[in-house]
Amino acid sequence: MDGPCEECHVFITVMTYPRPSQKYVEVICTAGITEEGHWVRLYPIDYRYLPPDQQFGKYQWIKIALYPQGASNDMRKESRKPNLKSIRIAGPRVGTEHGWRARKAILEKVQVHSLTELRHLYDTERTSLGFVRPSRVLDLKIQPEDEEWDTKWLEIFKQLPLFGEPPKTLRKIPFKFVYVFECEDSAAPHTASLIDWEMGVLWLKEAERLGDDEAAALSVKRKFFDEICGSDKDTHFFMGTRHPYNTWMVLGVFWPPRVNQMTLF
Repeated sequence: MDGPCEECHVFITVMTYPRPSQKYVEVICTAGITEEGHWVRLYPIDYRYLPPDQQFGKYQWIKIALYPQGASNDMRKESRKPNLKSIRIAGPRVGTEHGWRARKAILEKVQVHSLTELRHLYDTERTSLGFVRPSRVLDLKIQPEDEEWDTKWLEIFKQLPLFGEPPKTLRKIPFKFVYVFECEDSAAPHTASLIDWEMGVLWLKEAERLGDDEAAALSVKRKFFDEICGSDKDTHFFMGTRHPYNTWMVLGVFWPPRVNQMTLF
């Protein structure tokens, strides 16, 4: 039993690159901030299979009915299983005008942490989502990976047309992108994989445009390291743990122009 649903207003900040799912064909991890300023993880969502009028974007408010706990055995405190039929777009995407002022006004409701602090909060409170401001981003490493999904996923893709319309093409990105960064309290640099949807889409577009997977990976690095983490940007990471492990990953990046202040706002 999932229990009764509660309608929530959520400001979407995180959408990860899709991965295969035996039950849902594919899923993404979606997260955001409630009107009260609390983190919430919406999982699972088969985003590309939603009706067009339910396909929200990052930095957009939605109304959604959420069950009191996460799906299956996901007991992370921010996780909520969504009622997918309840999704309603609640307003236009919040833009980047005036130095991302409107987005900042919403994000100021959440506390900024270091990764060390988030790890401690996971150990003490099972916190699994957070907002991190690196003091320095040292690199975005490109690590080769398998070009194809695991055999079990390929078999599922083959079977799906027997039960309905063929699945949408979901190419596996043959690279892992790993941020190397420091926080103010770091004893040594941290590493965390980047799994952002926008990163994946950029790689796909560049691979098609250039006809070269490695060149496309370098394009991703130029965008997500050289530009997004440049000295003129006040770069923050949306971070979360991978279930069922306590492995912190970069789910998305917030990169307004830097202002002459010591704080985000």
